[in-house]
Amino acid sequence: MAIVSATLGHHYVVSAGHELAALAAFEVLEGGGNAIDAGVAAMLTLGVVYSDQVSVAGVAPMMIRLGATGEIVTIAGVGGWPRALNVDDYIARYGGEIPLGVQRTVIPAAPDAFVTALSRYGTFTFRDVAARAIRCASQGFPRHQVMLDYIAQHAEDYRHWSENVDIWMPNGKVPDLGSQFVQSNLGATLQFLCDQELAAGADRLAGLAAVRHAFYQGDLAQQIVTHQRQHDGLLSAEDLADFHCQVLPSLSRTFQLGGDPVEVHTCGAWSQGPTLLQALAILEGSNVTTLEPGSAAYYHTMAEAIKLALADREAYLGDPDFVDVPVDTLISRAYGAERAQLIDANLAAPGMPAPGSIPGYQPYHSPVIHDRGLPKLPADTSIVCVIDQQGNAICATPSDTSWDTPVVPGTGLAISSRGDQSRAVRGHPSVMAPGKRPRLTPNPCFIQVPGQWIMPFGTPGGDAQVQANLQVLYHHLQFKRPLQEAIEAPRFMTHSHPDSFSPHRSWPGLLTIEGRVDEAITSDLARRGHRVERLNDWTHAVAGVCAVRQDLKSGEIEGAADPRRTSRAMGW
Repeated sequence: MAIVSATLGHHYVVSAGHELAALAAFEVLEGGGNAIDAGVAAMLTLGVVYSDQVSVAGVAPMMIRLGATGEIVTIAGVGGWPRALNVDDYIARYGGEIPLGVQRTVIPAAPDAFVTALSRYGTFTFRDVAARAIRCASQGFPRHQVMLDYIAQHAEDYRHWSENVDIWMPNGKVPDLGSQFVQSNLGATLQFLCDQELAAGADRLAGLAAVRHAFYQGDLAQQIVTHQRQHDGLLSAEDLADFHCQVLPSLSRTFQLGGDPVEVHTCGAWSQGPTLLQALAILEGSNVTTLEPGSAAYYHTMAEAIKLALADREAYLGDPDFVDVPVDTLISRAYGAERAQLIDANLAAPGMPAPGSIPGYQPYHSPVIHDRGLPKLPADTSIVCVIDQQGNAICATPSDTSWDTPVVPGTGLAISSRGDQSRAVRGHPSVMAPGKRPRLTPNPCFIQVPGQWIMPFGTPGGDAQVQANLQVLYHHLQFKRPLQEAIEAPRFMTHSHPDSFSPHRSWPGLLTIEGRVDEAITSDLARRGHRVERLNDWTHAVAGVCAVRQDLKSGEIEGAADPRRTSRAMGW
């Protein structure tokens, strides 16, 4: 039985990575906004209440379902490398690493993603959806444990920049749990954008255009570019002015899960979204449905399937505007079955398996940077999912951290440092290039049985995201557990692959698993060759899934939120 009750409604439901973000979305819905308006309100608020790992000037990938048509689109809320980047010089200068600071800056995409979503699919103004975020920034909120865990882990990184220390580590120390966190500069920046919108007049679209102009061409843009120049950064005024997020179809496949044909939708190969579809395809060709959920054999098979999918992620995935990604093959039933044959029921692969062979493509074989310790908490993200009473839905995973790049003075903004998910290695599919997007870990998801039910879902967690999403899907759909119970079920993570974040270390053979799993099972996993580390019974190291599901026949909407984090669901 779940320790947290699911949230039920018939009008609208939101689930988000923090209770104040859920409140922001709910307030917009109560005020007559739709799911997209509510989702943007939650993302802006997450940029305040999770500002250690979600930046208002970071990334914001989204997946949106339009209730009137059923169309599902993605907003690729990630920017590319500045056009001034000289890859050979960069690799030589930094020795193949991506250093801390503005040298990892890519074009900040989130503000444009917010404006794009509101302009195309929303109904509210920017100031309507920013109200809660401004209030939380200007008047403060209680610091929570997840934020403090990350600040403590990255305390030495914060100390590179005095302004970052002043914001997140006042007096140079990790703050106390529950202490008041006021971000007056960030609140003023958000209010400035609202003021620019108001000055543009009564037309909603003109106002949203003014918000975008203020950030990408106006005063904020000038501050950002000046700061870049002062710190030997590459981002230019032209990079900012010319940037627009792509709006793209989702990538999808239908799988038989629990006897039903379920459509699973992800973002494209500019993210790790295809890896979820590939992992499902590998499991489709395995015997996992015959295994007892929660057994050693079940965990082993799931882990080995994930390792195979992540091996191909490393070998093939990169910005599809620059890389020919064999995505149709990777997610196909036939290729999944081929890869599934490599799973040994009794023996774990000692590290990351070799990538698969696809005719006409040359996979990248990644050198392994071993780390024999335990991985840190992954540089992180947050999540919001909303369904409204018109059947509109959104899932978004805004992100970008504040400990690895300096804040632009006076703004409260950490400009997107997501370049650290690129590679400074020639031949890698995610090698950096001018205009090229890093391969994002944040990847919002959506599943449905058309005409029966819909469900936006996702999680923070870096490389834990695909793994957690996959485990929740199997618990919920294949093994018929209620949604909240499926989210709360014990989870594991494999770490044999290179970490998506620089310096891209890996922990060959390591499998971490929550302590609620019986020791006899983890001993069995160790006998199969996994290097097992038992974690706390409940830990946000295994991600924090949020989901909202609507029965299209009854109209009932269910919201579920992961108790491992500060996630909350609200509905009516």
